[in-house]
Amino acid sequence: MGRGPDPGVSRSERRIGILGGTFDPPHEGHLMAARESAAAFSLERVLFVPTGQPWQKDDYSDPEDRFMMVVLATSTDPLLAMSRIELDRSGLTYTVDTLEELRRFYGDDARFYFILGADAALNLGTWVGLDRLAALTDIVAVARPGSDLAGLGGGEAWPEIHRLDVEGLDVSSTALRERLRRGEDLGPHVPAPVAAYIAARSLYLGK
Repeated sequence: MGRGPDPGVSRSERRIGILGGTFDPPHEGHLMAARESAAAFSLERVLFVPTGQPWQKDDYSDPEDRFMMVVLATSTDPLLAMSRIELDRSGLTYTVDTLEELRRFYGDDARFYFILGADAALNLGTWVGLDRLAALTDIVAVARPGSDLAGLGGGEAWPEIHRLDVEGLDVSSTALRERLRRGEDLGPHVPAPVAAYIAARSLYLGK
């Protein structure tokens, strides 16, 4: 697997979805958000970008464990790819830096769609470099039908924001970690290879 900004997507592909997150662990909700976004916006590929050292979080699993879980979650679907661009960057992780690096790689003709959940979308106003994001990407705010996204966006400094309602997004990484702490099964919420990796590595039992 390459170590450039995007080992899985060719330069000829011009509509690229980017799904960032800690993926701690990756779950079916992440995969559903990626696939539904691809269908809604005619994306050639959705690039999963696990965060390295998130500036808004400080309690997360080893980056290499998260990397391997994303590989296992995405490897059987040709629509999905993953990148180590943030894992291999030293220091704090800012989305705007990642998008600027991807822009240099793809050139100005590529159109990016940065995919994120409703809660993260509502916090966009706190992100570093928000004014620069507007020149780099559209935002896809994936939400459960009926979710309140009032107040999202506003002003020229914000990227273009698209709301995408997706059924079945009730799963979260936080809830899955709590299930494991209680000794409960993950059920259908994570791909089988990811569940097997978590069990083999005894992840989350003490977190």
